[in-house]
Amino acid sequence: MSKMNLWNIIKDLKSDDYFWVDLSRDMSPKTPHWSGFDDMKAVKTFDYYENKNNEPWQEAPMRVYVYTFTGQYGTHVDMPSHFDQKGRNQEELMPKEMVYPLCVIDKSKEVAQNPDFILTKNDILKWEEEYGKIPENAFVAFRSDWHKREENFDNIDENGIPHNPGWDADTIEFLVKERNIGAIGHEYANTDPAFITMREGMYPYPAEKAILSNDRIQIELMAHLDQCPATGGIIICTFPKVIGGTGFPVRCIGIFPKE
Repeated sequence: MSKMNLWNIIKDLKSDDYFWVDLSRDMSPKTPHWSGFDDMKAVKTFDYYENKNNEPWQEAPMRVYVYTFTGQYGTHVDMPSHFDQKGRNQEELMPKEMVYPLCVIDKSKEVAQNPDFILTKNDILKWEEEYGKIPENAFVAFRSDWHKREENFDNIDENGIPHNPGWDADTIEFLVKERNIGAIGHEYANTDPAFITMREGMYPYPAEKAILSNDRIQIELMAHLDQCPATGGIIICTFPKVIGGTGFPVRCIGIFPKE
């Protein structure tokens, strides 16, 4: 394929035949994140006008912020090394692993009825009955519409107990071993539902361990999956090449053909 063919692909994708969806949240101190992490901080260290007379700073009139945030903040990637001591870090992810076919499993109605909903293998098989087998190297996204929650993001009840949807660990093992997927994504800050993470006598994050220990990445705190069709699209996930990085905020973009 010549370079002109590749340029034509880009031109085609940007035409009116396709639509693009931003699958990441805005990033700010108010962005939802796991409750164990501090809010993001932004400190202005340079500004266009530096003196009290509001005169231009001639040497370098620029505005610069110093940002402080946890790697797993807002819409972010979790690398295998986040949960696996032998897992890959950010600099080890190949560029080809940032682009995937996108499959969206819509369980928003079920989650609305039951915030403790857990995505099972049976849900995947029912989805495949309607849309076909999940392709190899796919990005499987769990749509719950949780990104629409404006208050009480952790859904904490009157007893101080959080309630949120999540993946069943066996579902992830099935997707990895039987479908050879490339990645998963979801709208909450954890892979596992709270009733699993708070259960005593077991590994507190079995689903998260399942995806990361199988040398796959996941994207958490996704947004706007409600704008995505179940199949036919691709997802692009970009983030910095941090040496030793176990996670970082991402910009994820979905591209879909118009029907």
